[in-house]
Amino acid sequence: MSAVLSEEQLDYLRSIDSPTVANAIEIFDIRPRTEGYMTPDIKARFPELGPVVGYAVTAKISAKKPSGTPVSRSDFLDYVLSLPAPRVVVMEDIDEPALGAFWGEVQSNVFTAVGCVGCVTNGSVRDLNEAKELNFKFVSKEISVSHGYVHLVEFGAPVTVGGLTVNPGELIHADQHGVVEVPIDAAKEMKSAVDSVLAKERRTIEYCQSPNFTVEGLKKLVG
Repeated sequence: MSAVLSEEQLDYLRSIDSPTVANAIEIFDIRPRTEGYMTPDIKARFPELGPVVGYAVTAKISAKKPSGTPVSRSDFLDYVLSLPAPRVVVMEDIDEPALGAFWGEVQSNVFTAVGCVGCVTNGSVRDLNEAKELNFKFVSKEISVSHGYVHLVEFGAPVTVGGLTVNPGELIHADQHGVVEVPIDAAKEMKSAVDSVLAKERRTIEYCQSPNFTVEGLKKLVG
């Protein structure tokens, strides 16, 4: 699978926040406004590092007990490299509750080396200082002290994290507000859509801050 967005388009997505992305997607009317994003319990651990933007690498893990027939991490890395960069690993933890972290200092270095910029998981992360220093962005439900018996269960298939089903190769945008899946067609036209959204918002904001503000004028503006 080859990359579908230009570096300029990716840079633009990195320059805007996730609510702006979600607002812009609404303009295309391609899905209900209550779909396409994760629940609020999936949180960016390093929001000061900026948005996570990349194509989804999907996998499932468990840490409850040792795996009798472990999935090959070598094969997993081959799969990772088959997808376009930048890559975001979207990892479903099938344990409830999450019992061990796949993500820490070692895996942050491993996956940075193969073109990943961060992970999104309903499971756990740890070694926060080391991952942050590496600029590997953690987006997770939990923080854990241990990795337990963590192991891969499956990779390369759809996963569900934070109520959102993510397919391999889908475009992910995440920051301190949450995680949104960005349809590729919308991503290609994102700047013009954002410009339209911001122009409408700016009119309202500027009027509210204007010395000529009146409630009647506001009513006319907002309809």
